[in-house]
Amino acid sequence: MLTVEKIGGTSMTAFADVLDNIIFHGRQGPELYNRIFVVSAYANVTNWLLENKKTGAPGVYHRITEHQEFRAALQEVADKLKELNTHYAPLGLDLAVADAFIQQRIAQAQTYLESLVNILASGYVNGANILQAAREILASIGEAHSAFNSVNILQNKGVNATLIDLSGFDDARALTIDERIRLAFAGIDFATTICIATGYTKGTEGIMREFDRGYSEVTFSKIAVAVRPQEAIIHKEYHLCSADPMLVGVDHCHPVGFTNYDVADQLADVGMEAIHPKASKPLEINAIDLRIKNTFEPEHPGTLITRDYVAARKHVEVITGTDKVVMIDIYDPLMVGTVGFDLQLMQSFYDLGVSYIFKATSANSISMLIWEKDLKPQLIEALEAKYEKVTIEKASLVCLIGSNIDQPGLLAKAAGSLAEVGISIRSAGFALRKVNIQFILAREDYKAAIIALNKALG
Repeated sequence: MLTVEKIGGTSMTAFADVLDNIIFHGRQGPELYNRIFVVSAYANVTNWLLENKKTGAPGVYHRITEHQEFRAALQEVADKLKELNTHYAPLGLDLAVADAFIQQRIAQAQTYLESLVNILASGYVNGANILQAAREILASIGEAHSAFNSVNILQNKGVNATLIDLSGFDDARALTIDERIRLAFAGIDFATTICIATGYTKGTEGIMREFDRGYSEVTFSKIAVAVRPQEAIIHKEYHLCSADPMLVGVDHCHPVGFTNYDVADQLADVGMEAIHPKASKPLEINAIDLRIKNTFEPEHPGTLITRDYVAARKHVEVITGTDKVVMIDIYDPLMVGTVGFDLQLMQSFYDLGVSYIFKATSANSISMLIWEKDLKPQLIEALEAKYEKVTIEKASLVCLIGSNIDQPGLLAKAAGSLAEVGISIRSAGFALRKVNIQFILAREDYKAAIIALNKALG
């Protein structure tokens, strides 16, 4: 059974566990093969190269955008990667070979980046495109590093492993992402080798231009579509659970056994990504089942996500949400009965690239929930210039999500459980499909709401 398996950065950092719990777990000899592993960079490596995903702390890329000297910062990353290599020497990594590879790759990258910086300084080209190219080059280094190391370790353990370097560093052909993937895997006998593929893929369209830091899951998805495995698997450092165990306690939640792609999209919409939504669509369209597994619990089957699954019993599968949102309420007495009023409002959001998570309307007002990080001063100025009153409040969003939650009294029971602990609902809503009931609450009520709803419905 051919599988395509994605291993995240936190799991890759614990590569001894990856060997024991994923690659060698319950397998030997020919059973080791018929698997393609798509690997992320080790934890924090992409942060060093680009910027910290959570804090925004600058990496090498920032120095290029600010027209600063970047070579020393790039070499500092090279030194850090060599230091990381020492952690994997006990697993069989040939340090001399691994260090030589990453130093050569860094040197190649520096040459490319110096050329881009010189072109940028000339002022004759579009700066945004040059910076995007620099971002692509830097991002590719992390996955090339971890993939090379993985292959080297496996080969030194006597396993036939093949490096599929999709970063295209030595390939000047103008290939799309899909073309590069198809060519890379053409002619490989999967029954006789383990393929280790970089999570970054070079393509004419630029994988980061559309997907940015979600690119490794897009590579994983596109590989799966190209080779049509029996199953696609993502290995994470946690289970996809019915609620956040850090909030409700590990004894008061459980891994979700089965669900569908619609539910996965609902989770991604509130930041709880089982898989990047742009990566899940090709899998869903091609009816490729996706399994989410916990790297550190190899015996557990994890969560199987399929296209058509509907739970036999009506129940809430996941209680989740976020407290990193704000509610924007637009009030205008001219709104009532005005055709296209909503369209004009949405144009302001579209012009600034701001997407909303939730929307509710009344005769004279429209309330929209957006990520707090997307609350731009330009957006506030544009709205206040057009409408009579604009109110902005910090908020939280709590969701009841599942493939079959259309049960009488669920909304009343959920609202009652919140009322019992003194939580007022600011707004609420659900679409006709009834896979996601959403409650907008005060930000300070978020944790208490998750606990209360999990106690009543979990």
